[in-house]
Amino acid sequence: MGKTAFTTGVFALLLLLLVCPSRAEIKTLTITSDTRAMILLEKFGFTHTGHVSIAVSSVSVVTASQSQPDPSRLGFFLLSEESLLQVLIEIQQNPSFCVLDSRYTTHLFTFRDLSPPPAASANHTYPVTIPNEYSLFFANCAPETTVSMSLHTELYNLDGDSPDFLSAGQTQLPTLFSLFSVAYFAFLAIWLHLCHSNRRSLHRIHLLMAALLLMKALNLLCAAEDKHFVKVSGTPHGWDVLFYIFQFIRVVLLFTVIVLVGTGWSFLKPFLQEREKKVLMIVIPLQVLANIASVVIGETGPFIKDWVTWNQVFLLVDIICCCAIIFPIVWSIRSLRETSKTDGKAARNLAKLTLFRQFYIVVIGYLYFTRIVVFALKTIAAYKYQWVSNLAEETASLAFYVVMFYMFRPVERNEYFVLDEEEEEAAEIALRDEEFEL
Repeated sequence: MGKTAFTTGVFALLLLLLVCPSRAEIKTLTITSDTRAMILLEKFGFTHTGHVSIAVSSVSVVTASQSQPDPSRLGFFLLSEESLLQVLIEIQQNPSFCVLDSRYTTHLFTFRDLSPPPAASANHTYPVTIPNEYSLFFANCAPETTVSMSLHTELYNLDGDSPDFLSAGQTQLPTLFSLFSVAYFAFLAIWLHLCHSNRRSLHRIHLLMAALLLMKALNLLCAAEDKHFVKVSGTPHGWDVLFYIFQFIRVVLLFTVIVLVGTGWSFLKPFLQEREKKVLMIVIPLQVLANIASVVIGETGPFIKDWVTWNQVFLLVDIICCCAIIFPIVWSIRSLRETSKTDGKAARNLAKLTLFRQFYIVVIGYLYFTRIVVFALKTIAAYKYQWVSNLAEETASLAFYVVMFYMFRPVERNEYFVLDEEEEEAAEIALRDEEFEL
């Protein structure tokens, strides 16, 4: 193989290992006419009781040359992140180097170990005695060949006599998601009671916020069940479908609620301006695309050729949506500043400005933490503590929901209805201050 192809493969390998989280479940894959030098199949955190089971069948190797490829040049291996740099150095020093010959990889088996045609199959199980996070690869070091095969993989750790198909850093997730689901159901009950007790101040946005809480609670419940069944059986038993459905509704509702709250819809004004409608018309279709990308990423894996592309699509769309939902809040703050100069209600406008500015800061903080800090935690945390990033994300989300719902709760006298005449003069002075400039 040429140096360019190997260099491309090296960077693709590095990128995949950086963006690919530890995965789980029993996987059945079909690889068709694939020419890639290395294919990342799974990434998994093993304990000292780890096992790798690989079954291949219907193997076909087609070469453009007359001679048959050496079957020992095609095979499977495990690679830890600590050994990745050493392997990359070996490939850079010798572009024709076959990774199957590296002393830094854990060799499993090659096509030399397949049964004779037409079956061309193999089924092997290997213990993992050194705890670590490993990536399972297929390597094709035969020049100008394409490979087709059916592949069945099972990566698990033994918990007593029972297999645990969740990675070592994710085995706590069913309990974690269950606890947060209970917290959101309790939150929903409190919110409904608050809405019922303040019916005179109830607006349509408050009902939409209740729907958001319900979807978040159901989303976490399905996530907990999904991870539980994967943990004990290796398959989600259909809970993944419900998880994606509720995740889609929840994410669309979240961005919609932030946009509507940011515009002051239903509690400050009964309608949306044209530019605010355009924001929703942009955000909602983009969230549909983001959720399609999320399903592809979650239900396939890094072995598909366009997996990195789908990750990039998801990241790009998420960034665009996060930027878009900020604009309505900024518009509301500017609009309130302009209104405060003419309507003579300084105290009320000062309260509204303070509230929207606080909401702006809360939204920015939430987006920063869940997009940047959580990603950093996923990157730097040891594989045994991957659940910490999930804990941080869900804690930040719950805190954001509590603050947002408290700020815009249905109460008869809140920050929007400050009517104390004695505060007018002080409010007028405060409104002249530039602290509300963004």
